[in-house]
Amino acid sequence: MNKGDLIDAVAKSADITKAQAGDAVSAVFSSIEGCLKSGDKASFVGFGTFSTSARAAREGRNPATGAKIQIPAKTLVKFKAGKGLTDSVN
Repeated sequence: MNKGDLIDAVAKSADITKAQAGDAVSAVFSSIEGCLKSGDKASFVGFGTFSTSARAAREGRNPATGAKIQIPAKTLVKFKAGKGLTDSVN
């Protein structure tokens, strides 16, 4: 499923237009993104939790040349599936 498929499913399920569903889906994604940018968690009971984790800068190697390179620090986004989602899939 991609974003277009999700918009179609929301429009059909909620009996609204695709434009309204697109706005709703975009608003949800933007809200989750904003929450993560501010360092908070986005937790949805039964579905899962989106959170962030900091990865420190480190030294790596270029696999082609073997030369040492610096890998910059970055923030990772994590998702942990909730029990309801896990149970429904299994």
